[in-house]
Amino acid sequence: MTHQITGDLLKAMILNGAAAIENCKTEINELNVFPVPDGDTGTNMSLTMNAAAAALKESKSGLKVGKAADIAAGALLRGARGNSGVILSLLFRGLARHLKDCDAADSLTFAAAITAGVESAYKAVMKPAEGTILTVSRLAAAAAVTEAERSEDIESVLEHALAAGKEALADTVNINPVLKKAGVVDAGGKGYLLILDGMLRALRGEVIDVSSTGEGEEKADFAGFETEDITFTYCTEFIVSRETEKNPSQLRVFLEKLGDSIVVVDDEEIIKVHVHTNDPGVVLTEALTYGPLLTIKIENMREQHSAKVVEEEETKKNAVCDPVPAEKDFGVVAVCAGDGMASVFRDLGVDHIIVGGQTMNPSAEDILAKVNLTPAETVFVLPNNKNIIMAAEQCKALTSRRIIVLPSRSMPQGVSAMLAFDPTGSADDNTEAMKEAISRVHTAHITYAARDSIFDGHTIAQGDYLALLDDTLLATGKDTLSLVDAIGKALAAFTPEFLTVFTGEGADSATSEDVLRRLSAMMPNAEVSMVSGGQPVYSYMISAE
Repeated sequence: MTHQITGDLLKAMILNGAAAIENCKTEINELNVFPVPDGDTGTNMSLTMNAAAAALKESKSGLKVGKAADIAAGALLRGARGNSGVILSLLFRGLARHLKDCDAADSLTFAAAITAGVESAYKAVMKPAEGTILTVSRLAAAAAVTEAERSEDIESVLEHALAAGKEALADTVNINPVLKKAGVVDAGGKGYLLILDGMLRALRGEVIDVSSTGEGEEKADFAGFETEDITFTYCTEFIVSRETEKNPSQLRVFLEKLGDSIVVVDDEEIIKVHVHTNDPGVVLTEALTYGPLLTIKIENMREQHSAKVVEEEETKKNAVCDPVPAEKDFGVVAVCAGDGMASVFRDLGVDHIIVGGQTMNPSAEDILAKVNLTPAETVFVLPNNKNIIMAAEQCKALTSRRIIVLPSRSMPQGVSAMLAFDPTGSADDNTEAMKEAISRVHTAHITYAARDSIFDGHTIAQGDYLALLDDTLLATGKDTLSLVDAIGKALAAFTPEFLTVFTGEGADSATSEDVLRRLSAMMPNAEVSMVSGGQPVYSYMISAE
């Protein structure tokens, strides 16, 4: 039995919760009902919880429960990714506020704190949808309060919360129409219960080990030594078939004259070699005297080190710092993916780009870092994805900078917003003009299905191509061009003046030209253009305005 939660115990509970969701994130990802590469709910919740775990690991022992909760809530908010991550951070933020100044929490206090978290989440979500993590957390909290009123045992409180939560989760398939069509329970709700279960197991003295592979807690400082300090440039690995009588030990002796980090492993059929050397050609020539080469991998370690240093510098550059001094009235930060899309936004005057979008939602901290680096009194943020809007909104409470989050749900909407941006106008006028520009844009996407599914009456097979219009499934097909007519017909209904085709990563020019021709023929009065966007996930984004 547990009658009170101390700061150290809450820390252990949150670490267990983070490990539980980390171990099951793939399972949660697979519950996403929309049949596109959007399997990131588990990943987003895991990254969000890991932010809290990392912060708590650095904290000292003996904290009051209120302080431990505050550390976790702050880290969760900054690390929140996607809608599920933001809602999760809100559940813990409300809990932390209720536990503020508490040395420890009894069953009634803790149950009330869970309820405060649910209330915080409901208040922050513009249109709370039932049959989601919100429903599951609400009913779990209600059961926790009921049990706390009759029992001082916090383990019993969490057990009842979990039982009620599991019933609520099972019912999400009936409450939420989208889940009902897909035949699955809510991913966010299941993730939340995994976290609660991890916390309960901590109360029982269990420690959950992370079974999935992740980054180590310690990382080398690659900028701490010079590239020139690398004596041997090439990491050379190969497998050679043993077809001569030569002894592999002779190869080892030969390699010792040419490099270091030598590993030679052999059996009756092959010799596997790893060596750092400046003369991979000489090494491979000698290897051929033992038999034919089966595999070869040669990597330039100096180039790898230089790239790692650049990566670390970028990470440092993106770390959240205090806002830089303002040098102008307005600045803009935009989220986008693809070199071509980034160039478009920069050409239109965006100050900073955050790489992200579908399947790779940036955290509130990622967005905040770029906002604080923008030398402007007011910073407009273009999320360009519906799952990033909430994370962007969370930044407002984390900086002295004035932030205006615009409701752009696609990259083409963000482009139109920038075309309406007037650096000489007022904040209110720009907000109104950019929102109005966003509302005029309808965006079609062509992508593919990540798994077999049924959605909106459509039977979808893994690998099918999908046409989406403003997040609604429009049509499916076995190839890209089979979807263009359906998209053209749907967009023609808006009688657009401008039509822009943004080609994605790997799109071939012949198909792209065919897409452009077909759409032009269907909308002869529209001004049609094509832009190389380079965006992942979507072969084509088609903007009608």
